[in-house]
Amino acid sequence: MSDKIDNPDVKTGAAAAAAVERPATERPSLVRRVLGGVGVQNVSLILAIVLVVAVIGLQNPLFFSVANLKVIGTAIAIMGLLAVVQTIVIILGALDISVGSIAGLTSVTSAMIFTAAGPVLGVAGAIGIGVLCGLVNGCIIVFGRVNPVIATLATLAAFKGIAQLISDGRAQGYTGADPFFVFLARGAIGGIPTLILVLLLVALLAHIVLRYTSVGRNIYAVGGNNIASRLAGIDINRYIIGVYMVTGAVAAIAGILITARTGSGQPISGSEGLELQAITAAALGGAALKGGKGTISGTILAVILLGVLTNGMTILGVNSFWQNVAQGALLVIAVVIQQLRSGERRIGIPG
Repeated sequence: MSDKIDNPDVKTGAAAAAAVERPATERPSLVRRVLGGVGVQNVSLILAIVLVVAVIGLQNPLFFSVANLKVIGTAIAIMGLLAVVQTIVIILGALDISVGSIAGLTSVTSAMIFTAAGPVLGVAGAIGIGVLCGLVNGCIIVFGRVNPVIATLATLAAFKGIAQLISDGRAQGYTGADPFFVFLARGAIGGIPTLILVLLLVALLAHIVLRYTSVGRNIYAVGGNNIASRLAGIDINRYIIGVYMVTGAVAAIAGILITARTGSGQPISGSEGLELQAITAAALGGAALKGGKGTISGTILAVILLGVLTNGMTILGVNSFWQNVAQGALLVIAVVIQQLRSGERRIGIPG
């Protein structure tokens, strides 16, 4: 026993083993802990926001004014709501191209019902119609076995057509004098505009559901591998219909906010193109279009980036048409980066 203790080779071997084991037990560096907690994708978005803000701010110092920052916040609120629920749909492994049309339809109906029966029924009726639209989307996908892109592309046209039919293609009602709608559009709590608070509340609820509940875990599971999820006993059809109904409800809230901001129900104006903005924000935020991956925090950062970029281009006098070009380019870049990071074999023309 003593020979083994005094043997220098044994000591050396023990020391070597300890040296090998020590790095595994050491705490990761501060940088790694920050990246692990925040996420590489989110860090990239934060750096991009800082860079864009710095460039625009150097060109026009008025960009940093409190008034302009509030303009950015209120401008991204409606798009942010749709981006949050679009993220959930994408995590599920689907897509909803009809959210902009649902917002337009519920904007019109909220104003029309408000004119006839007051703000409470106007809001309730709009949300009910939004849920119904989501139910229609979910049922087409589940029972009709239609691809979500095709299904919601069809309902995008259908819901837009219904909004134009019931409104005769014109703005309906007037909510500009109602205290509730005025509060939604221009009110504030603790100095924070109501529009921003609505976005933050919906985003927080979505984050909690996705991260801390079994429902959220199942949504990730379905998007990651729907066959394994089915074998595990998850009712995939129920989740698809449920997520689309929630998406319709939140799109209706966005429609109500459009009505509040414009003072009337808008069948198209204010909601046109929102679906593309929502998908772009979700993709930029790290939501994998194949499903099973994404975070609400990443989406919110992407919404801020898009809002800052749009506002900056406006302040600098850039032609508004270039904003659409920039938005499309960002979507392509986000998808290309996702594909490269996935490590999958590149698909193209066979050689």
